[in-house]
Amino acid sequence: MVSGQVSNELELNVAASDAWGLYGTLGLPKLIEEGLSSVIKKIEVEEGDGGLGTVLQVLYHPGAGPTDYKEKFTKIDNENRIKEVETIEGGYLDLGFTLYRIRFEVIEKGSDSSIIKSKIEYELKPEAEANVSLVSIQPYAKIAQLAKKQLDDSKEVSEKHSSLHQELLPTDIVSTKYIPESHT
Repeated sequence: MVSGQVSNELELNVAASDAWGLYGTLGLPKLIEEGLSSVIKKIEVEEGDGGLGTVLQVLYHPGAGPTDYKEKFTKIDNENRIKEVETIEGGYLDLGFTLYRIRFEVIEKGSDSSIIKSKIEYELKPEAEANVSLVSIQPYAKIAQLAKKQLDDSKEVSEKHSSLHQELLPTDIVSTKYIPESHT
């Protein structure tokens, strides 16, 4: 049995909780489908609601990637912000892999920064050893870049909204009271 792992880390300019709000939900497959539309034809939820046990069908445009496959969310740890997804049918399993797992971990760095760590863990049959060259972290590095852009854009919109809100609502007004005029 041949096994190994490859990983990538990217620093984000948002709190870990904000990054997990994307990575820990079905927002990530939606982002992947939209951001990699030249490669990914469609990502369908076959089972589940984004929680543990959710099964996705990933469909590629002809000639754009490996064979279509199904993946399952096998671990979701909201406290430690870890999500693991395993190929359960097709894709790398058709190429001699017995395990193909992607692990996403959102690591808190500061109050307004975090790190997304993407890791592929794999095992393959000895007779398929040549296929180890097909393992690449680059698609997940690209996904992290897409996530960073979306999170940065969301943060910018939120900050502008907050700034506008502050301009429109003076902070020196403590309370207002309506006192009707008496008509005598």
